[in-house]
Amino acid sequence: MKSKILILFVFFSVSFYAQEKYYTTSGTIIFESSVPSFEEVKATNTKVTAILKDDGTIASLALTKAFRFKIALMEEHFNENYMESTRFPKATFSGKIVNFSMDKLSATEKEFSIKGKLTIRGVVKNIEIKSQIKKLENIITIRASFSTTPEDFGIKIPKIVRN
Repeated sequence: MKSKILILFVFFSVSFYAQEKYYTTSGTIIFESSVPSFEEVKATNTKVTAILKDDGTIASLALTKAFRFKIALMEEHFNENYMESTRFPKATFSGKIVNFSMDKLSATEKEFSIKGKLTIRGVVKNIEIKSQIKKLENIITIRASFSTTPEDFGIKIPKIVRN
């Protein structure tokens, strides 16, 4: 079973120590593990924190209990059985946008590759994802989507609900 994760960060400008940093506390992650003809397995977290430095360094943090499902029972199973949210309360990503420069950004989306480490349930996985980045005035928007499997992070899915 593959899970697809869509990440959307909108950064606002803040200056620290002469280096530009953009940050948000309202980034969005959409988690989806749905298959046709079955109940939709989809959750959204709109409380993601992320920081982008002008050198392309990026980091984000999502509290696992902040994912919201349409069905409360799915949310409960997600937190208790799969993510073990009490034991592993957050998921993080830290990395670097390849060949990044603020000068390359405009109101038109440009594709960049992001390389980094995704940590879920204490398991670290190196990933490389394609992203679309744009800058309109002082707001930077980053969109990225990638697939991963529960096994990548030691998550066991019972056979009865595996499909």
